[in-house]
Amino acid sequence: MLIASWNVNSVRARIINIKSYLLKYKPDTLMMQEIKTEEVNFPYDEFSSLGYECHVFGQKSYNGVAIISKIKLYNTKIDLIKDKFNQSRIISADVKFKNKNIQLINIYTPNGNPVDTEKYEYKKKWLDDLIRQLKFSLKKNPYIILGGDFNIIPSSEDVYNAKSFEDDALFRLEIRKKLREMINLGFNDVYRHFNKTNVGYTFWDYMRGAWQKNNGMRIDHFLVSNSLIDKIESVNINKDPRGREKPSDHTPIEIKLA
Repeated sequence: MLIASWNVNSVRARIINIKSYLLKYKPDTLMMQEIKTEEVNFPYDEFSSLGYECHVFGQKSYNGVAIISKIKLYNTKIDLIKDKFNQSRIISADVKFKNKNIQLINIYTPNGNPVDTEKYEYKKKWLDDLIRQLKFSLKKNPYIILGGDFNIIPSSEDVYNAKSFEDDALFRLEIRKKLREMINLGFNDVYRHFNKTNVGYTFWDYMRGAWQKNNGMRIDHFLVSNSLIDKIESVNINKDPRGREKPSDHTPIEIKLA
């Protein structure tokens, strides 16, 4: 079972690239972030023609998350976090895999910049709410896969120039500690589980030739609960879509369940 996560930076603007990715790499399930559209305008038919069912929590022009899957999904939820700004940033669904009921949670964490503003306080509050929800969810189901655009750089090895990001909302120590708090609940950062030292970026800005210079950062993650980590066969950052014409500034990260 291949599960992918991808901040597509507008599902309608990237529909050709997304369909090309689906046809070439054939993920069973794709968790998308920043779809930037309301449910009514989501391209359901484009994906259903490829055999995917769609579960969408949209928002006009901004944010928005979706899970599309060739495997039947159950118990879809869009209310795991009470967001005071009513932003569409989290969706979950259950999938059955080898007699296990796995909860897939797809997130798009607030960016938080500029720091020392309401945007940064919102990010901290949103992450605190997510941590509380994860604690609750783990008590009900030990099999959880949390994926998405976390907008968190875990360590200096995960960004091309750590010094320049010291006071950025993606790399501030208190934000990195919140990611560590999630992991300490009983999760594994799957990329680091398989790659102890390798550099692997998932995002390259459109500006200043970042892609060509490989000036990237790793901000898209899969956290897998301890009870599932032995079922993860591999993890891959698929850079192919980032090099295509009119790409998202993110690229998919994929995990394969054995």
